[in-house]
Amino acid sequence: MSETTLLLGGRIHSPADADATAMAVIDGTIAWVGSDRVGRALHPEAEVVELGGAFVAPAFVDAHVHATSSGLLINGLDLTGCASLTEFLHALRDHVEEHPGALVWGHGWDETWWPERRPPSRAEIDNACGGAPVYLSRIDVHSALVSSALIERAPLAKDTEGWSPDGPLTRVSHHHARSAARESLGLAQRREAQLAFLRHAASCGVAAVHECAGPDISGADDLRDLLELSARGDVPEVVGYWGELGALETARELGVRGLGGDLFVDGAVGSRTAALGAPYADDPTTSGVLYLDAEAVAEHLVDCTRQGLQAGFHVIGDAGVAEACEGFRRAAKVLGVPALASMRHRLEHLEMVTAEQAAELGAFGVVASVQPQFDAAWGGPSDMYARRLGVPRGTRLNPFSALAANGIVLAFGSDAPVTPVDPWAAVRAAVHHRTDGFGISPRAAFTAHTRGGGRAAGVDDGVTGALVPGAPATYAVWETGDLVVTAPDSRVQRWSTDPRAGVPPLPDLSPGAPLPRCQRTVLRGRTLYVRDPDEED
Repeated sequence: MSETTLLLGGRIHSPADADATAMAVIDGTIAWVGSDRVGRALHPEAEVVELGGAFVAPAFVDAHVHATSSGLLINGLDLTGCASLTEFLHALRDHVEEHPGALVWGHGWDETWWPERRPPSRAEIDNACGGAPVYLSRIDVHSALVSSALIERAPLAKDTEGWSPDGPLTRVSHHHARSAARESLGLAQRREAQLAFLRHAASCGVAAVHECAGPDISGADDLRDLLELSARGDVPEVVGYWGELGALETARELGVRGLGGDLFVDGAVGSRTAALGAPYADDPTTSGVLYLDAEAVAEHLVDCTRQGLQAGFHVIGDAGVAEACEGFRRAAKVLGVPALASMRHRLEHLEMVTAEQAAELGAFGVVASVQPQFDAAWGGPSDMYARRLGVPRGTRLNPFSALAANGIVLAFGSDAPVTPVDPWAAVRAAVHHRTDGFGISPRAAFTAHTRGGGRAAGVDDGVTGALVPGAPATYAVWETGDLVVTAPDSRVQRWSTDPRAGVPPLPDLSPGAPLPRCQRTVLRGRTLYVRDPDEED
């Protein structure tokens, strides 16, 4: 016997009926949307969920996460709020006292916000941790501070590219240190972290995440455990990616969607490892690092396309983007543009991209997996991008409007733990980009964080990610204020509450307006999260 759930008394975000207040779900599929009165008549025996005016919308997809390290941040040492070097050292010392004898896994420090404008030395780390093994990743996860005790567990980190006897480790040295820290985690600690992250994502209205794993990120066992956890069905769906060249057999064994995600062409701006065409403004001795050249990019694209697998690359700096573009050109000469474009290969981050490159990548069918909160955190004329790159370059990152205008599918994510899982904040950041003309409309931004994530993973059936009859019943229920729509204007994008627009309205995303609060998250009719009414704001 089929099970029917009838949602009543809400505001349903549906292109099938912009004024809908009710929705019927049968066996995990949306069967109908419309008005309360008609819904009661059509489904008199249904289990009724009274919405009380709540807003119902497609659940979000986070298209780039690192589940285990994000979960460790939930239960571990969170350094994102440290406002100074002194505060950082106090937080480390307090954590070690509370967890004696345990590996310290922390994340989130950012010296560019500190008055000292420098990270702590290894001697200061050792003094604060009392001999404990310590791994503390920078906010961008492309460098880390470590203790001497951890270096003893990672002897290969010494005298390799990126090694520093006193400061943060980058490049190859960082990968060795991270591997040693990861191997020091117990199985129970890792699984607890994964479950904590997935439950947290569900509480944020996220019903699916794309895990960007790889040998230098989390390990095959970690990804395998995460995919098994997802298969239970009571947490968000996990779409797996494995970032390794030539790993076709590993891809088949793991059952991943593609060989991509964090397959590094270059690094990150904050750690000065993003590959640039000209030196960093605040350190003219370096232009970053290029991990893959165009030939390697092309070979990977050709291999994956021929095997029916998505390929993907992490790319941020302008020299890295140029190398990736050249790789696509070479692959297109081998495969032809239609075959290459048919796979919808991915580029993660894609921050320093020109309009000409966006047009070229659009023709190659590229998906841009991007993180709007990067701009909110580091964009503008005076924050980290501008300090690292100089204002002219530093205010030209993350041009979402140019990507969208050239037909590139946008898929929004958090890159958690780099930025928090907070999808409405990401949508708002994409709308109110800190560089004029780089933002996109609320409707386009919302689509990029819902349907865009599905399309990035190859789901393009015309209904998934929308609340229409025949679509999977994957949605979130939100407590929010008035809903508004944007209407085109010859001069500006203005907010409008005119119901005659016929466009499903969205919450007010104006700067300073309170963002929606999740009440319930549902994946294919199965409830993943219900907010406790006693839960603190």
